[in-house]
Amino acid sequence: MTSAIPARSARYSTYGPASVLSIVTRDVAPPAAGKVRVAVRVAGLNPADTKIREGLWPSLPAQFPAGIGREMAGVVEAVGEGVTLVTVGDEVFGNVAGSAIAQYVLTNQINLAHKPVELDWITAGGMSLVGQTAWDSVASQSVTAEDVVLVSAAAGGVGSITSQLLVRAGATVIGTASESNHEFLRSIGVIPVSYGPGLVDRVRAAAGDRTVTVVFDHHGAETIEAGLALGVDPSRINTIAADAEQFGVVHVGRGPINAATLEELARLVVAGELVFDVDSTYPLDEVVAAFEHLDGGHVRGKIVVTIP
Repeated sequence: MTSAIPARSARYSTYGPASVLSIVTRDVAPPAAGKVRVAVRVAGLNPADTKIREGLWPSLPAQFPAGIGREMAGVVEAVGEGVTLVTVGDEVFGNVAGSAIAQYVLTNQINLAHKPVELDWITAGGMSLVGQTAWDSVASQSVTAEDVVLVSAAAGGVGSITSQLLVRAGATVIGTASESNHEFLRSIGVIPVSYGPGLVDRVRAAAGDRTVTVVFDHHGAETIEAGLALGVDPSRINTIAADAEQFGVVHVGRGPINAATLEELARLVVAGELVFDVDSTYPLDEVVAAFEHLDGGHVRGKIVVTIP
């Protein structure tokens, strides 16, 4: 009979900077009906994790002592009654509500997708949340080859996938990023521009004789204000980084994890049709350093934690 199992995990008991995190050992219960216990190989870090840890997301308050992390990849170790979508031994990737950075996690079977054997663990562990977010936000705007799209933080985790999905749709994509990431953006078919004062003029110059029609914001107010100044219809400005109501624009972020979507994204990565960039990897014991790196900004792609 399946029993509780001890697991080392990243936890915190007060809001604050990355230094509030520590590695503790706690028992992970057997999976209840419909649940799955996964032995985690890799977990991804996201800016949302930092917002929750710092108490900046009132609608998602931490329940102390709290775990951290929302995406991972690993091997199914045990299943609860009624689980039919995965079985013990399956390699999977997907979503965990706020406790992914741990040796073992519990999650609902519908939050998991099957990992192709050709997909490496590092990529699988960092792509589910950002991939689903990018897919859902792009789908909300019905972009076509007629569109010229501004994407902010275009070299980041969500931004880089968003940009590539837009390029695949035939759109002209202009992406903001720090200078060090401009060559990467060119390599994925994006016209790079820098952040900061003069953004509107730089975007106009990049667009040439065409008009920007859609904005995907992953950075904040600067991008939304630039989109409005460029005359973009507010209904075609989607932000996941600012208060949409304040600007009268749209907020469509990640919907429920969809296994079919994740498996399609994985297929595109394996086929070389989608680049998933990993900024850096850290072992579990260096989770504080991993988050300090994330919180410092200017990250290209994803930061992940590897778990023994």
